[in-house]
Amino acid sequence: MPTPLRMKNIELGISHIQSFLADREWQPVYDRVKQCHRDLIARTGKGNDFLGWIDLPLQEEALVSRILDDASRIRKMARLFVVIGIGGSYLGSKAVIDALGDPFLPYRSDTDAPRVVFAGENLSGEYHARLLRLLDANDYAVAVISKSGTTTEPAVAFRLIRQHLEKKYGKEGARERIFAVTDASRGALKNLADAEGYTSYVIPDDVGGRFSVLTPVGLLPIAVAGFDIRALLEGARAMRTLALQSDDPAVNPCVQYAAARNMLLQAGFSIEILAAYEPGLASLVEWWKQLYGESEGKEHKGIFPAGVNFTTDLHSMGQYIQEGKRNLFETVLSISHTAGTLAVPADPGDADGLNFLTGMPLSEVNRMAALGTLLAHVDGGVPVMTLGLPTMNEHHLGELIYFFEFACALSGYTLGVNPFDQPGVEAYKKNMFALLGKPGYGPETKQIRERLTNDE
Repeated sequence: MPTPLRMKNIELGISHIQSFLADREWQPVYDRVKQCHRDLIARTGKGNDFLGWIDLPLQEEALVSRILDDASRIRKMARLFVVIGIGGSYLGSKAVIDALGDPFLPYRSDTDAPRVVFAGENLSGEYHARLLRLLDANDYAVAVISKSGTTTEPAVAFRLIRQHLEKKYGKEGARERIFAVTDASRGALKNLADAEGYTSYVIPDDVGGRFSVLTPVGLLPIAVAGFDIRALLEGARAMRTLALQSDDPAVNPCVQYAAARNMLLQAGFSIEILAAYEPGLASLVEWWKQLYGESEGKEHKGIFPAGVNFTTDLHSMGQYIQEGKRNLFETVLSISHTAGTLAVPADPGDADGLNFLTGMPLSEVNRMAALGTLLAHVDGGVPVMTLGLPTMNEHHLGELIYFFEFACALSGYTLGVNPFDQPGVEAYKKNMFALLGKPGYGPETKQIRERLTNDE
């Protein structure tokens, strides 16, 4: 049986899934994942034209310096930085910024960095109207992120915000405040950026959106928010070295995680819940959900990725996880050392009966809640893996991001799917465009409207 894998900075624990797999042989799955590792390294597997993410931690210093220079320029002109994008165009940067930021301060007080806000990740008129009112009252700059420039949600948001920018600052002033992150040579946004003279960055052709956080897609907003993108890349480089050097699950955590997930799937556990005990990790969970859901959910295959924020969700989802259908397993993110030294105060009346906690750090109470929950869920029939980080900083986040990306590629290959495409995403768009009356959709519009009428 495999044992918990201790890495230099991240610890993957699998001891609490062993009893659920006691009658199963690990070696065939290990052999399969090892072959997938070889295919990934040799770039001979499915979707091998989208493997540029493997080398993103090795970004050239010239690009990093340019991003930092532009981030400094943005901080001087803006109190808000609007990131326009959807899916991988915003989830990665939001994950890092929320994990490292202060949720109660509009700006980082130590760097006076702008507050980063997001647009174009939804089609809500109310959301964008409120955003425009906020922009009325603050100086701001914008990053618009899209390979094509025609994805509906960010394209509509950019129309709104570009018009607002030009009205507020004039055409020349708007030009100085718009940063386009797009294709190197083609697409509507690339053509517009060239025509208008916007500062531009390239999304590499061989990197898909959900793997793009270590490109300017993620690095520019993270740098604007005042965080150390060099340390982020250093952490990713450290994990890259570990991931590439061996296919041995005793050494390579990505191999071990991919194998464990697929072992659990074979045993009937088809839903993975990523659980975090720090509210700042909620956006990281959302990024992980897209990474795994969009990569594995094909050909009626895949492990469904879900997420919870404990202990909060123990009071909403906890009952189902404890006693609901037994087709789910958990991976629990934990941070050994968190900021803050708050301890539970004494209460002379002890009306809540919690004086036994007097003087105990809240971080310790949280840790005991995590351990108690883990044991309860295992006893309730839920396999649990743990993924522990020493502390939350840029370096460890870089390690974690690359760990999840590499393991996702291995897991997708193990399932037999192409982890780097997303053909199913287009289905809703065709129906939406037909209903909106997009030119060329005439027959489809009639058919879809008839279907909706018949369903009513």
